[in-house]
Amino acid sequence: MATKDPILKVEDFNVEFWVDGVWYPAAVDMNFEVAAGEVLAIVGESGSGKSTTAMGLMGLLAPNARTAGSVKVKGVEMLNQPESVLRKFRGKEVAYIFQEPMTALNPVYTVGFQIVEVLRNHFEMGPSVARDRAIELLTMVELPDPVQAFDKYPHQLSGGQRQRAMIAQALACDPALLIADEPTTALDVTVQAEILDLMRNLKEKLNSAVLLITHDMGVVADLSDRILVMKDGLTVEENTSEKIFNSPQHPYTKSLLASVPKLGSVKVRQLESENIKAAAVLDVTDLVIEYPKRGRIPAFRAVDGVSFSIQPGEILGLVGESGSGKTTVGRAGIGLLPVHSGSIKVLGEEIAGASMKELRAIRKHTGIVFQDPASSLNPRLPIGESIGEPLFLAKEARGEELDKRVEDLLDSVELPRSYRNRYPHELSGGQKQRVGIARALALSPKLLIADEPTSALDVSVQARFLDLLQELQDSLKFACLFITHDIGVVDILAHRIAVMQYGKLVEVGPRDQILNKPQELYTKSLLAAVPVPDPKEQKKRREARLKLMAGAAK
Repeated sequence: MATKDPILKVEDFNVEFWVDGVWYPAAVDMNFEVAAGEVLAIVGESGSGKSTTAMGLMGLLAPNARTAGSVKVKGVEMLNQPESVLRKFRGKEVAYIFQEPMTALNPVYTVGFQIVEVLRNHFEMGPSVARDRAIELLTMVELPDPVQAFDKYPHQLSGGQRQRAMIAQALACDPALLIADEPTTALDVTVQAEILDLMRNLKEKLNSAVLLITHDMGVVADLSDRILVMKDGLTVEENTSEKIFNSPQHPYTKSLLASVPKLGSVKVRQLESENIKAAAVLDVTDLVIEYPKRGRIPAFRAVDGVSFSIQPGEILGLVGESGSGKTTVGRAGIGLLPVHSGSIKVLGEEIAGASMKELRAIRKHTGIVFQDPASSLNPRLPIGESIGEPLFLAKEARGEELDKRVEDLLDSVELPRSYRNRYPHELSGGQKQRVGIARALALSPKLLIADEPTSALDVSVQARFLDLLQELQDSLKFACLFITHDIGVVDILAHRIAVMQYGKLVEVGPRDQILNKPQELYTKSLLAAVPVPDPKEQKKRREARLKLMAGAAK
């Protein structure tokens, strides 16, 4: 359904940033076009220039940026246009779905108000008509109870629901061009599959051109018609989706595809027999965690009767959708949440009901890596101080000894020692996550809890990160509770897998059994939703998933 005249035509497009008296190129000589009803995916690692290119198209870059070349939307030149002209195009002809809906949506206004604002900015429309249209849009993106969702604030919605609300806002004016910047990053696999189905259906319904920015090659295989591969601001390869996946030409494209986790491609990891017989490092029995009643909000049981254990040197992958209770279990395992009933023992010591003094002693043997390294590191401290802080507070090292330990930890996570004086904002996402690991391992813990540590990393950085974690785990032999929604990551790392849904443990068993012979329908639906980096195979999986869901609905 592509038309002859492209919706978006980009020629010799360049983006540069002025930093410390020098112009640094971020996107160099970009040439591409997107027709109506077509999806062009721009892929590459973090820092390759994907998002910079997308933001530069409509003048959304920082003041220290400059652009050159030509960007035409429906034949109208966008570069060097006054803000008043660009404002008419933004939202109406060109809409953005940003990577992080929580920061892109205004936290002080309801979701409905923000959609109404877009509609009334671009059309002469009364408040009640705009409200009806907004509810219609929320219904179109399949948000549960759209009338109620209209009056909710962004923080009252789940990650997947926020993403749907942002898509509704983006589609409010039936845009000719939709720019989707990492629209499924940090979403669990089932929600991701639903968002991809939604985008595919809406693209066909509206016949919009779609520019998809992503590092997830499974998403690319699912949605794209053509692919443009970027590295260091340059286009290294451009071709149809089928040709890129089946016969990539450039070495970088080949390495990018090789980094993608593929289910069942890794040999089953065996736990050493003496570790199986040893006492559990983490022992969870009939765990119940409740968030108490607040005002009109009733009490909520987030974890209900969960039991499992982790042996020395074992990695247990804890998987499930957003809201299943995975993170709650992880936080309780280090004493960050009160336990309603049941037992959590770390190295035989009970955490439930422990005093702060007792918890402090237990925490010397535990480390935690959080999902978002940027918010878990102190922005005012150089990373050397952040890494050394646990050692300093535990009175394990001081002065020169502390400096040496920090340097050794930087070595262990393969970061240059010179980085110890850098601040978190000066590091990439993958580098910040390495700092998080170094900090968590500072006290040589017997138990590491890793909460979604790879969710925002691109595939090649994720592959290196997982290799590093495996090497560290093999040498230090710590037990690990690895919380994730990415089944491909669990496939690489875990000895055993536990599956959670609505606060309950649905299924637990050896990795091979859970991935190849799942017993529960929920586990089967989770596995069916994992996108694979192969367009033909992905199409088959998508159809099989729809059949499975249809069968479950009967």
